Amino acid sequence: MVQRSTLEIPSMTMATLIPDTNIAKGGKVTQSSVGWNGVPKRAIDGNYASIYGKGSCTHTSLQTKPWWRLDLLKRYKINTVTITNRKDCCHKRINGAEIHVGNSLNDNGNANPRKEYLTLCEVEVTGQPSGNTAPTDTNIAKGGKVTQSSVGWNGVPKRAIDGNYASIYGKGSCTHTSLQTKPWWRLDLLKRYKINTVTITNRKDCCHKRINGAEIHVGNSLNDNGNANPR
Repeated sequence: MVQRSTLEIPSMTMATLIPDTNIAKGGKVTQSSVGWNGVPKRAIDGNYASIYGKGSCTHTSLQTKPWWRLDLLKRYKINTVTITNRKDCCHKRINGAEIHVGNSLNDNGNANPRKEYLTLCEVEVTGQPSGNTAPTDTNIAKGGKVTQSSVGWNGVPKRAIDGNYASIYGKGSCTHTSLQTKPWWRLDLLKRYKINTVTITNRKDCCHKRINGAEIHVGNSLNDNGNANPR
């Protein structure tokens, strides 16, 4: 089974939105600390300057798990979150950041779930039936039964084992889930195999980073959608 694991801009709260309206501007912001006068309000001031000296970027002190939080003050269904990163220096500091959306302030908002998509363009599995030690390069995934946590944009799970390696989504050979917490795709080989390799073809027309942090679990358990199986 393939599942997205959790990536940590800590939190945003709240999830009726007028398309393309920036609802952040009317919110209330806070962050874990302030360094170099980088107050949290700067991130929703409407100024997109990404040079720190221009006074429109936030900054925390050096600390463990820094966070910035936005309270939208009422409930919204969130469509997009867009972040302008700093570009004069230090742009890699954003690496590994997480966006959490929800209503909880527990753990400074980190108790709210992350939501993401999972897209796979092809999955190959090689192995041999249990008890058979002869190596094989046969793709045993093709004869399996597949399912996934949800379907978005007609990206049905069967596409990942259709033998079509096209990695452009418009060509109709990639799976796609809806935006959700911990999306997953699962393959049942229908009998026991000793697994040698698992090869995944990722999407390349866009969004290839969505696969970052994905986990492959192999085993016989369906507990927790297969996550009880070892990585």
